[in-house]
Amino acid sequence: MSDRLKKLSEAGVSIWLDDLSRERLETGNLADLVKNSSVVGVTTNPSIFQAALADGERYDDQVRSLAADGADVDRTVFELTTTDVRDACDVMRPVFDATDGVDGRVSIEVSPDLAHDTDATIAEAKRLWDAVDRPNAYIKIPGTPEGWPAITATVAQGIDVNVTLIFGLDQYRGVMEAFIAGIEQAQANGHDIAKIHSVASFFVSRVDTEIDARLEKSGADKALFGRAGVANARLAFEMFEEFFGTERWASLEQAGARRQRPLWASTGVKNPDYDDTMYVIDLVVEDTVNTMPEKTLDAVADHGEVKGDQVRPFYADAHRTMDELAAAGIDYDDVIDVLIREGVEKFVKAWNELLGTVEASLAQAGR
Repeated sequence: MSDRLKKLSEAGVSIWLDDLSRERLETGNLADLVKNSSVVGVTTNPSIFQAALADGERYDDQVRSLAADGADVDRTVFELTTTDVRDACDVMRPVFDATDGVDGRVSIEVSPDLAHDTDATIAEAKRLWDAVDRPNAYIKIPGTPEGWPAITATVAQGIDVNVTLIFGLDQYRGVMEAFIAGIEQAQANGHDIAKIHSVASFFVSRVDTEIDARLEKSGADKALFGRAGVANARLAFEMFEEFFGTERWASLEQAGARRQRPLWASTGVKNPDYDDTMYVIDLVVEDTVNTMPEKTLDAVADHGEVKGDQVRPFYADAHRTMDELAAAGIDYDDVIDVLIREGVEKFVKAWNELLGTVEASLAQAGR
């Protein structure tokens, strides 16, 4: 087992893989990562499934069977993706049992074109939860304002939620408010709230990509480049500690409720000039998840030096960084609005490409 990944895990960071494919499942690769690389969870998104199905012949038999059964494109995508997630849940089940449900999780996302449709998101979340039919699944719901009531309603049904596409601090506060309201409703509905888990996926690298581009355009001081993503995430953790330190939460915690852990997402470095482990090593703090593409996982295993808590001691520095960016003309609220809109658009594009790939596979299978 990688000593560096083991040290990261011992620092309180749950290491999840941001990827899934039938090849990983059938070759035993995912099981190997659990055994040898401290991987204790899996996240998926439309881009990941699109890549897996575009390149994977291992889906052909199921596609042919579905085509013979008269399945349309939407049903076929639903069956293919939920099958992979169900099988991955089975691989991760020993971790789920050993951690009392904290880890051993596999996430599947509601259709991204529902990101601004509250009622449809709620219905799709329930449909996915029932189809996967595993206690260690997470249903991913976008953290858009329209997603907040869907988060509340889904948690209120006792369904475990991974809130995705969180970029901004006000947005994150809305997500946590939606979660706690869901826990309160779940308690009122008679659910055992000790069994309800959630994570909030806070995106990191895309913040730097957007802000760096604006700094470049304005000719700002190079010393400001590549600092926003980590600073923003550190302030999110500060907000997490404040939010779950309230009396409102304390009463729920006494009844067994579990905090919604922050999950650092988009942790692959986009700028080759930056340290390829920065969004992992610079965000080490207990009670968090870091979901990594395999390239980042390998980089951390090879040369990532865990230096203990890199978040709490740097709150003041993070506030200072954001103040300096504002002074340099960076409109934080506009950055976040752009990132949310583009984040949804990217997933919708990947989803449409996935539908196109499957449509072509169905046509070929029907010949």
